[in-house]
Formats: sequence, C-alpha cells, structure tokens
Amino acid sequence: MSATSPDPVLPPGLTALSAEEETVMRALGRLLLVLPRAMNADLEAEQRMTASEYNVLRHLSEDPNHRMRMSELAQSCDMSLSGMTRLAAKLESQGYLNRVKCDEDARGWNAVLTDEGLARLREAWPTHLASVRRHIFDHLDGLDLDDLAAALNKMATDADLR
Repeated sequence: MSATSPDPVLPPGLTALSAEEETVMRALGRLLLVLPRAMNADLEAEQRMTASEYNVLRHLSEDPNHRMRMSELAQSCDMSLSGMTRLAAKLESQGYLNRVKCDEDARGWNAVLTDEGLARLREAWPTHLASVRRHIFDHLDGLDLDDLAAALNKMATDADLR
C-alpha cells in the first residue's frame, strides 16, 4: 500500500502523504540505496579501497592525535564494534593503522593512524572528492545547502534516537 493511499483506519492526526511528499520519500529511499553503492564502486575501481576503509582512515585523520578508541571509531563510522574490529585488523595488516591498548582503560583498544595510512588516505582523497561532487553536489545547484544540511541532520538525529 502506498503512503498516499487513503486508509479509513488511519490513527487520528495521521494523514496520507501528498503526491509530492510520496515522490520525495521514494526518491530519498532510492538514493539511500544507490548512492553508497556508487561511491563505494568509485573508490574500489580507482583505489582498490572500500568506502568503509576510507571512512576509518578519514575519521582517524580528523582526530588531533590520529587516535580513537575502537568503540568511538565504530560509532563514528556507523559500524558494530565487531565489524570495526575485523576492518581494523585488515587495515592494520596493510600497515594503515595500529591497534594499541588504551592507557586509561586496560580493557579498551585504540586505533592509531600510521604515516602509511595517512599517505593512503591522501592518495584516495581526490577519487572520493570527485565521487562526492559527481554523485551529490553536481545535482544541487540552486538549493540552499545550509537548509538541506539542517533537514538531513534532523532526519538522521530523529532516526538515531529510535
């Protein structure tokens, strides 16, 4: 059933979507599926690097000490801790990061970006930038980017609280 279909059993205060709202919802749903695949494909084709690997290196590079707790890194990359552990092991085997015990908490581990990891991120960055421009910003002429960013952040925050 479409979200625009009138349904006599809708709860009070809930209305069906307008045709325009339905169009936006479907376009956004499609974008959420195809955009990550397209951007990942660009990185894999040109850099033999996944978007997840790029994101890990990017987040570590943005920390002043190029170091993050594994749990914080997983959260920043929207990954489970076990998924991050597997990905960090792969990146460590490639020499892009090191995992070291936390000084503050003997149970925790930090991921530390290596010089090789930073160099690899710098090498992949132009590919990522070109992908972002081609798949996103080339389609946003005339839109207020501040308003768009605010709306997207509100959606993400609302979804994240659930």
